[in-house]
Amino acid sequence: MEKAILISADIGEYDCDASLDELSELAKTAGAEEIARAVQKREAYDSATVIGEGKLTEVSELCEKLEAELLIFDCELSASQIRNIEDATNVRVIDRTMLILDIFAARAVSAEGKLQVELAQLKYRLPRLMGIGTSLSRLGGGIGTRGPGETQLETDRRHIRRRIDKLSEELRELEKRRGYARSRRKKDSVQIGAIVGYTNAGKSTLLNLLTGAGVLAEDKLFATLDPTARAIELPDGRSLLLIDTVGLIRRLPHHLVEAFKSTLEEAASADIIIHVCDASDPEASEKADVTLRTLAELGASEIPIVTVLNKCDKISLNFPVDDKTVKISALKNEGIPELLQAISNNLPQTSRRMKLLLPYDKAGLSAQIRVNGKVFSEDYTESGVLVDALVDLALVDRMTEYITTVDSIR
Repeated sequence: MEKAILISADIGEYDCDASLDELSELAKTAGAEEIARAVQKREAYDSATVIGEGKLTEVSELCEKLEAELLIFDCELSASQIRNIEDATNVRVIDRTMLILDIFAARAVSAEGKLQVELAQLKYRLPRLMGIGTSLSRLGGGIGTRGPGETQLETDRRHIRRRIDKLSEELRELEKRRGYARSRRKKDSVQIGAIVGYTNAGKSTLLNLLTGAGVLAEDKLFATLDPTARAIELPDGRSLLLIDTVGLIRRLPHHLVEAFKSTLEEAASADIIIHVCDASDPEASEKADVTLRTLAELGASEIPIVTVLNKCDKISLNFPVDDKTVKISALKNEGIPELLQAISNNLPQTSRRMKLLLPYDKAGLSAQIRVNGKVFSEDYTESGVLVDALVDLALVDRMTEYITTVDSIR
C-alpha cells in the first residue's frame, strides 16, 4: 500500500468532506493508504499549485514527516501544476481523474473495456504530455501510471494522436456490433433490464443472486467494469435479460463518460431500469440523484424505473415503499420475490399469459405463439389442445375466442 496524502482546495463547488471520503475509498481501491488530509478554503484554485504557497509548504513538511509516497488531489490538475507541486514536495502527484483511470485500467477485462480505458487515458494525458513526460515514463511506478497504453505515452504527440484515432475506430466497430445486438434483441422481442446505480451499491451482488452469473462482487469502488448479461424469469412467465452496467460516481471524468458511452447506452435502450441504491449510506439520496441525472443525460428518463433499496439489513430506518420501490438485502437474499414482482408490474406489457383450448384444426396456432411467446404446457384432450402460454400482444386478439378457464379436460 502506497502512503498517500489527500489534498483538496475547497472553493465551494461541492461538499468537500464527502468528496474527500469518496476519494479515500478510490485510493483504497487502487491500493493506497490514506495517512493524512490537507484542506484549504479558497475563493479559486491557485493557477500554479492549486493550493496556496503556505499550504504547499505545510504539505511538503507533512510529506517528509509521514514519509508520504503519493499526493492525490481531489480536482483535475494541469501538467504545469503537477510539475510545480512535485518540484516543491519531491513526492509524486496524481489527481482524481488519474486515480479513477488507474482503477479502470486494473479492472478492465474484456477487449472493449481495455480499449475504452486506453482511449480515456490517452485523451487525458495528451495535453499533459509536455509537462509530465518524466512521470509518464515510469512504467508500473505506482498508482496512476499503470494500465494499457502507458508505453505509447513515451512517444510524441503525433504518434499518440494516431493511436487515439485507431482506438476510436475500433470502438466504433464494437459499438456497431453492440447496436446490431440491441436491434436483434428488439426484433426477437427480448426485453432488457439494465441494473444501474452508484458504484458499490450492490449491483453485481444482486445480479449474482438473481442469475448465478458469478460476476466479481467486492466491497470496492468500480469492482465491475465490463457489462454482463444474464436472463431471468419473472413471476408472470416473461423472460428478462438483465445487464449489469459500470457504476457511476460524482464528477465522473468527461473522458470516461465519452469512452464508456457505448456501455452506458445499454441503460438508454433498456425496457426497464433497476436502480440499485445503498440504503445504509448516509448520502444515499445525493448518490441516487447523481444516477438519475446521468440517466437523463443519456436520454433514459422516460424508461420505467424500479428503485431497489439494497443493504436494508444494515439499518432499522423505515423507508417509504410503493409499487416502484422495494427494500432488499442482496447479501442475505431478502426481499427478492417482491423485487421480481415489482419488475414484472412495471415492465412494459408486450405479452399476456393466456389459457387456451385450441381445436385440433387450429393446433398450428401454438407454433405461432412460440415465435415471440412461450408455451408453458400443452395437454391433448378430446376437445382440443389445452395450452398455457405467454402470448405476444400482436396475437392476443386472434386467440381471444379460444380462451378457457378449464384447468384440465379428461
